[in-house]
Amino acid sequence: MGAICNTCFRHCHLKEGQKGFCGARVCRNGRVVCESYGYLTSLALDPIEKKPLAMFHPGSLVVSAGSYGCNLACPFCQNFTISQKRDREGTRYVSPEELLYLTEETKARHPETIGVAYTYNEMLTSWEYVRDAARLIHETDMLNVLVTNGTAEPAVLNELLPYIDAMNIDLKGFTDEFYTDFVGGNLAGTKDFIRTAAAHCHVEVTTLIILGKNDSEEEIAGAAKWLASLPSKEPIAYHITRYFPRWKLDTPATDVRTVYHLADVARRYLPNVFVGNC
Repeated sequence: MGAICNTCFRHCHLKEGQKGFCGARVCRNGRVVCESYGYLTSLALDPIEKKPLAMFHPGSLVVSAGSYGCNLACPFCQNFTISQKRDREGTRYVSPEELLYLTEETKARHPETIGVAYTYNEMLTSWEYVRDAARLIHETDMLNVLVTNGTAEPAVLNELLPYIDAMNIDLKGFTDEFYTDFVGGNLAGTKDFIRTAAAHCHVEVTTLIILGKNDSEEEIAGAAKWLASLPSKEPIAYHITRYFPRWKLDTPATDVRTVYHLADVARRYLPNVFVGNC
């Protein structure tokens, strides 16, 4: 027996017992299930600005939960130790009900806590967990934040939109070549994801600037102009972030002046542009 995973554009054809590209989903008894469901590698209390969200309840805290696995393999991944992890070793099982309990406990001690952020790895590879936990969080009038690469099929996004209040979405570059050849992703699909999300919840977008890869004025101007054109509840905030060498890429860290210059380029089209890692 085998099955096709319909979580993202890859549509992995899996044999019985085989894991998908993301390492978080597996074929069991002829159907694809989320093997990473509830198995967390990371659980922390973070400032909302760390997600990064600059214009969504500034000054608040969120309980940040991360699992393992990712449907991309960016050679510059800043969290590769968990995004590229492919098993449950070293994880802790936290059910949606326990995550709610921990968040309520945290809020009692830190009243500025507003809810949960699903973050650190690509949590859409375990979207069922995000859906189930986010539903419980919403029932208590707390908020849900999703940090994502925006690489999921529309059906997955539609399952989550009723419960997600804010997203930070990676726009890794703005050319098909960069997405296809360098990160192994799908620019058109990511743009569709951003467009849909922006029409339903608060959205901020992040681009990690890498020397010689996605650092041209034309590319950042194109991304900013496109973001400004999207129907949204408020202007989309754009984060221009400095790259540091990680995992498989040893390109020198991006010059701070380049980051600030590209942020100024983006401000020609967007009112809310922020720099990161500088």
